[in-house]
Amino acid sequence: MALISDAPNRQDFSAFLRPAEDGGRSIELLVKGARCAACLAKIEREVRALPAVESARLNLTTGKLAVGFQAGAGDPSLVLDRLERLGYPATLYDPGKAAAARDAEGRRLTLALGVAAFGAGNAMMFSVPIWAGLFGQELGPATRTMMMWLSAVIGAPCAIYAGMPFFESAWRSLRAGRANMDVPISIGVILTLLISFVETVLRGRDAYFDAAVSLLFLLLIGRWLDHRLRASARSAAADLLAMQAPAATLVGEDGAERRIPLGDIAPGDELIVRPGERIPVDAVIAAGVSELDKSLLTGETTPVRVARGEVCQAGALNLGGVLRLRAAARSEDSAVAAIARLVEAGTQSRSKYVRLADKAASLYVPVVHTAAALTFAGGWMLGLGPREALLRAVAVLIITCPCALGLAAPAVQVTASARLFRRGVLVKSGAALERIAEVDHVIFDKTGVLTEGRPELIDPIPAAVAMAAPLARASAHPLSRALAAHAGPTLLAEDVVETAGQGIEGRIGGRRARLGRAAFVGVAGAPSSETELWFGFEGDTKVRFVFADQLRSDAAQTIAALKARGLTVEVLSGDIAAAVDKAAQAAGVAERRAGLTPADKARIVAERTAEGHKVLMVGDGLNDAAALAGAHAAMAPGTALDASQNAADLVFSGEGLGAVVEALDVSRSARRRALENFSFAALYNLVAAPAAMAGLVNPFVAALAMSGSSLVVTLNALRTRGGRR
Repeated sequence: MALISDAPNRQDFSAFLRPAEDGGRSIELLVKGARCAACLAKIEREVRALPAVESARLNLTTGKLAVGFQAGAGDPSLVLDRLERLGYPATLYDPGKAAAARDAEGRRLTLALGVAAFGAGNAMMFSVPIWAGLFGQELGPATRTMMMWLSAVIGAPCAIYAGMPFFESAWRSLRAGRANMDVPISIGVILTLLISFVETVLRGRDAYFDAAVSLLFLLLIGRWLDHRLRASARSAAADLLAMQAPAATLVGEDGAERRIPLGDIAPGDELIVRPGERIPVDAVIAAGVSELDKSLLTGETTPVRVARGEVCQAGALNLGGVLRLRAAARSEDSAVAAIARLVEAGTQSRSKYVRLADKAASLYVPVVHTAAALTFAGGWMLGLGPREALLRAVAVLIITCPCALGLAAPAVQVTASARLFRRGVLVKSGAALERIAEVDHVIFDKTGVLTEGRPELIDPIPAAVAMAAPLARASAHPLSRALAAHAGPTLLAEDVVETAGQGIEGRIGGRRARLGRAAFVGVAGAPSSETELWFGFEGDTKVRFVFADQLRSDAAQTIAALKARGLTVEVLSGDIAAAVDKAAQAAGVAERRAGLTPADKARIVAERTAEGHKVLMVGDGLNDAAALAGAHAAMAPGTALDASQNAADLVFSGEGLGAVVEALDVSRSARRRALENFSFAALYNLVAAPAAMAGLVNPFVAALAMSGSSLVVTLNALRTRGGRR
């Protein structure tokens, strides 16, 4: 059924609607100009209010708006029109065009930052002699005027160009019926330039071209850093999808094999996967026996034996024999793609975090604008004249310019991030520090987080290790590699044959030997309580090698420190119950769950959140990526997969877990400093604004006071370094 537009000149986008799982339709749009949680809330609320719209979800990181319509109803052009009226132009979502738009925005911010830096440095070269004249080095009127004009020639064009991102944002905000932080910044910069030109033309004493462009330079640094953080966050889902094989081997009806792109695979296609290749899509094994490394999907370190009729998931690594598969799903419906969608959903929910600065600005902006307008009108009515009244109004805007308010949180975040970086913790998002300070429940993955993630021999017998090492060197099995690494350099076995899912056999010194499962080596009815390998020469005594993933040296100390700070702790793992119980007991964690899938972990995180907890997730595997993205805050070790690191807020290096406690302490200290800064900014404005309205300060003193307030906020932020270790 084609959609009918209610306006004759409205474009018909019905061809771009896609069927949804619930029977409805959906469309994806690229929205421009949305930067904060308030933008997100307004867009989603207004779009959901349109006829036949069932859902609207905006991802601030990618700019993608997903709109769901009722079955057989809805007009996408109405959505585009509504977004245009709100001040957020939108187009059909195209990943290539979206990336190009983001690249263009990054280049624009970089260029604006460079122009602002050039303007600030060179405008000050001419303005410093003017200010120095106040300290006994008086310049002549002609010289002062010349210096002011030279400062104007450099500072004004640079300020206008560098201020365009703020001017455009302020204009969109005003068109949408609200005032964001860019509104007072824009008005302050424009009026500062205007009053500076007036003072220069009238041969006055003061001009503020350097102050205007310097303010923009500092603000653009923050805007550019925010752009870089968003770019980093966007790569999480992309890295997950990169875990899929780029192409697959298709078996045709005539039995011929050919390579095809991953996106061309259809359910029912017959595929061949050889040792060392990843499973391209979710599939059922039609023929063959092998072992799959599912550590990226489940976190389980032990390879899983698979045979005909069993289901294997995309992303698993084939370790042994050749597998003939029957595709059960397309690439976009695979397990890896599902995890990627969970990551993106978690990123969207995390973007709804409302900063305290935005809340303060919602009250600050109208109050200050009203005060400046009343100052101008009242001064003129009281006989001050338009020039003096304007000077007082500009002084009000300058002295209350939200520099201190704008720096209150970023200054603390930069200081805290620098401190953590020196301790081996990389902070990828300033907002992450705010979220970590709020957490009350910590979830650890086992393999690679509580433990080192490397299987090691338990109580090895040197003579037995030396005998088995030649066979172990010939195998790519993780346990064989651990055995070979323990033995060190040695000879390689001859006539080696590896049996998928069972073990490896060959000749060592002319004698036939086997290394692998108990039954394969010839041990009947042997119990299997832990990860193990058996070895033996033909007709000789068999030796058992037991492996375990060692607990990190400071795991128990870290858990105790977290509990001492009032946090609850649990362990979620995809590994077997025996291994999880052993690691959790050694670390001092009573609450743990084993054998979990990636969706299980994400679900449990969501359950804890619904119970009112602020969850910190610490994980390293692909199976943790969705849970990392869905948690209130997330951390990953430096040894984690790129996908997990990109889904996390903080990445820590080193062999210990103490970075988790360090991050918690620093973030809580940073929160205290940020609240102190907000309090100081509010007190400063309560005192400074009345003084400017009464004419007690001129624009020059107002600029000094504004700079001084920013300095106080910055110095207070440096106190974050004195937090507890």
